[in-house]
Amino acid sequence: MDKAAALLVLAALGQDTRLEAFRLLVRAGSEGVPAGEIASQLGTVQNTMSAHLKVLDRAGLVRAERDGRIIRYLVDMNVFRDLLAYLMEDCCGGAPELCQPVIQAATCKC
Repeated sequence: MDKAAALLVLAALGQDTRLEAFRLLVRAGSEGVPAGEIASQLGTVQNTMSAHLKVLDRAGLVRAERDGRIIRYLVDMNVFRDLLAYLMEDCCGGAPELCQPVIQAATCKC
C-alpha cells in the first residue's frame, strides 16, 4: 500500500458512521449484512448509509454483493491488513519486540 491509498482508507474510516459500519461488518464476517440492516442497526437513514457504504467501497474496505433484491455488504480484510502493514512497516527501528504489544492487540481473540 502506498501513502495515497493509506490516506484514502484512513479518510474513509475517519467518520463515525463509516467506522461503526466497518466494525459491524467485521463482526458479521463472511456472512455480511444487508444494506438496510446496517442502516437500521446504526440508526441511520438508508440513503445516507448508502453514501457511507460507497465511501468504504471506494476505499476497498467493503464490497457489495447482490442477493436478489438485497444488496449485502461484506468486509474486505485484505485492504485493512495492507493498511496495518503500511502503518507498521518501519516499526520500532529494527527492534520488533517493541511492536509485539501492537501485534498482540490486533490479533483476533475469537
